Amino acid sequence: MRLAFRESGDPGAPPLVLLHDLTSDGTAWDEVAAHFAGSHRVLVPDLRGHGRSPHPGTYSFELMGDDVLAFVDERGLPQATFIGHSLGGVVAFLLAARHQGRVTSLVLEEAPPPVPLGLPEPQRPPGSLGFDWAARPAIVRQLNAPDPAWWAAPTKIEVPTLVIAGGPESHLPQDRMAEMAARFPKGRLRTIAAGHLVHATRPVEFCAVVEEFLSTAG
Repeated sequence: MRLAFRESGDPGAPPLVLLHDLTSDGTAWDEVAAHFAGSHRVLVPDLRGHGRSPHPGTYSFELMGDDVLAFVDERGLPQATFIGHSLGGVVAFLLAARHQGRVTSLVLEEAPPPVPLGLPEPQRPPGSLGFDWAARPAIVRQLNAPDPAWWAAPTKIEVPTLVIAGGPESHLPQDRMAEMAARFPKGRLRTIAAGHLVHATRPVEFCAVVEEFLSTAG
C-alpha cells in the first residue's frame, strides 16, 4: 500500500505526521500543515481508501496503522510526532501502542474513545465520492464494537499525549474522552469548544495549543 502524501517544511526538522478523519483526505490539514512547516518536516498522507491513495476495498484501523508505519519506514523516519483527527487519532494511538518506539509524542483531536458508540449505520449518498464508500461502514462497525483490548492500549503508551476534545457541540461522548485521556500515563486533556472539527473551526487556537504542548513534550 503506497500512500499518496504531501510534504512541506525543512527535511532536517523534527518530523510531524498528520492523519485525517474518515471520508476526508490530507487536504483537510492544509492550514495546520502550513503553520507547522516553519518548525517541522510535515508529512500528510491520504489514508487507504481516501484521496489519491489506493482504494483496496478492505478497511480497518489496524490496516491503516500498518500502512502508516510502512509510510514512515519508506520516508526513513525512525520516530515522529503524530497528530490524528477522529479516525486518524485512533489510527495514531493504536499504532503507538503497538510500536511505541516509533512515536515521540501524540496529539489526538476528537479521537473516538474505544467504547461502543452506537453510531447509526451509514447510508451511501448519491453521486461520486472522494473516498471509497466501503471504508465508512467498515470503520463505523469497529467504532460500534471496538476490540476490548483497545481500552487498555493507552496505558501502554508512555510518550506525552495531548487529547483535544471538542466540547458539548461534538457528537462524541466527552466524559468518555476524558476517561481515555486519563489512561495515558503522560496524558493531558484540553477542551476547545468547537465541536468535532476543532482544527478546521478554530485553527489558530488549535495550532497554538498544539505548539504549546510540543514545546513542553520534550
